[in-house]
Amino acid sequence: MATLEGFRVRNFGVLKDVTLGRLWDKRKTDALTPMTTIIGKNGVGKSALFDAFGFLSDALSYNNVEDACNARGRGGFGKIRTQGTTEPIEFIVFYREHGNTRPISYQIAIDTDEYGHPYVLRERLRQRRKGQTRGQPFSFLIPNNGCGIAWKGEQDGFQIVDDTEDIQQFNILFEDSESGAREEIEMDDPRNLGINSLGVLKTHPRISAFRRFIEGWYLSYFTPDAARSLPLAGPQKQLNTSGDNLGNVVQFMKREHQQRFETILTKIADKIPGISQIDTEETNDGRLLLKFNDKGFKDPFYAQQMSDGTLKLFTYLLMLEHPSPPPFLCIEEPENGLYHKLLEILATEFREHATGLKDGSQIFITTHQPYFVDALDPKEVWILEKGEDGFSTIRRASEDPLVNNLVEEGLPLGGLWYSDYLDPR
Repeated sequence: MATLEGFRVRNFGVLKDVTLGRLWDKRKTDALTPMTTIIGKNGVGKSALFDAFGFLSDALSYNNVEDACNARGRGGFGKIRTQGTTEPIEFIVFYREHGNTRPISYQIAIDTDEYGHPYVLRERLRQRRKGQTRGQPFSFLIPNNGCGIAWKGEQDGFQIVDDTEDIQQFNILFEDSESGAREEIEMDDPRNLGINSLGVLKTHPRISAFRRFIEGWYLSYFTPDAARSLPLAGPQKQLNTSGDNLGNVVQFMKREHQQRFETILTKIADKIPGISQIDTEETNDGRLLLKFNDKGFKDPFYAQQMSDGTLKLFTYLLMLEHPSPPPFLCIEEPENGLYHKLLEILATEFREHATGLKDGSQIFITTHQPYFVDALDPKEVWILEKGEDGFSTIRRASEDPLVNNLVEEGLPLGGLWYSDYLDPR
């Protein structure tokens, strides 16, 4: 499966400059693990980091960075850009399509024009050529201000060393290039992403692969109240971000993947005593009810009567057992509403899914709960803090030898966090 090895965000709210994992120019740094968990106090930027992934996903989904700036209550570019800076918002994604394939690096910078409208200042997609083991990766997509160059196929590309070169310098270099696969591009709207426009074409396999990767991200904005809604009946393959089509996905899983669905029921019964069956019921007006049968009661309980914790746990297990899970799954504070003894179990379920040989997702989680962190390894945990300047800083728990030694001695990581070994300030 595709794997995110590193991520950098600049000038996005309190995230003035935050890097997780490995980038193309930091290849000696350890890559992100299959499951990554962010911890920290209130107000240090956990939600902002979660939303950084959401913003990039929305920008691709809308194919318009201005719409992404206004989506999900962000309030526009001026609200999300770091206060006190005039520099662009920037994201860098470093990932592998699968296994030992050559990593791809994608960079996008977003600024405002003279009228204050957000637009794509520059994009760049890089990858080393086949057989290349040294030197900087080659650029295969370089639009600046909506105009630039892309290369078709697998073998072409041009090596650009200095990130500060502007489009005029690019054009001088391109005129000297002998590559026949070079293609000049110009976007109709500078707010649109080049990876979206070119990523639908077979002639741009790298761009297509990256577009599919980002397109497949799933960010869970699940709320139990949304899951209690009454959608129109009809099976649906994928859970939407809020979870208000939970009953429709249950219909799909029960009809198309009965054995997997039975596995979910077994896990639910092990963790929530009494639940014997989960099913759907269609109302006379075509609405869909999600019902839970309890062994001690003759009549079922409907989703509207179930606890937040039961609905959340069921939804997470449903996502993990899905036959075609997303490559990258983001969940914010999964502990809300769950009994504390279920949290280590849930963390273990997430890890088993993320580290599976197939049909797994890379999982990114933010949490406040030490019980959840107890089940994690120091390499899987990143500590987000506020610096003296008010901006976020981040570090890996495994960077502290004392923490590693204490965990090896059998002390749980969440307990160390609670005791201020991870955040002594």
